Amino acid sequence: MTSKPIFTFRRAKIDDIGAVREMIQELADFEKMSDGPKLTEQDLIRDAGLDGGQEFCHIYVLDHQSAEQSTPVTIGYSICFYAYSTWQGKSYFLEDIYVRPTYRKLGAGAYMFSAVAAKAKEFGCQRLDFHVLGWNPARKFYNRMGAEDLTESEEWHFYRLHREQIEKLSNEL
Repeated sequence: MTSKPIFTFRRAKIDDIGAVREMIQELADFEKMSDGPKLTEQDLIRDAGLDGGQEFCHIYVLDHQSAEQSTPVTIGYSICFYAYSTWQGKSYFLEDIYVRPTYRKLGAGAYMFSAVAAKAKEFGCQRLDFHVLGWNPARKFYNRMGAEDLTESEEWHFYRLHREQIEKLSNEL
């Protein structure tokens, strides 16, 4: 009998950054932009304030553990930062969210997306913004999660979770 997977969403530590950098490249490869990522592990450590400096982004990882595993495996990451709306004030921007292909269809993406929404709520943000390539099949997932497609310029789709949907998703954890 296979047990239900257990997910843990947490802030990344320095020891996680190698795996995060690998997953950033995996995401870039998927997005057909393999030459895109220029950041090094040191850049990520610095920009996330993991070296004690100023924090420009929040890096999170998603760990997965099942009864068959003795230790958790890091299967995904997300990178977020504060943004500001002159209409609504502080907002949270989701730059990346990624789950390794082997672990998709287990509910990991929905769990991580809801956890990011919960962080937006915790930080007092009025909305959660992100964009998605027009051809990315994940657009259907974001629609199911309650995100609103705001633009269709340059084949990027800009989504927003309004406060009510942030509440709803964060309460589902």
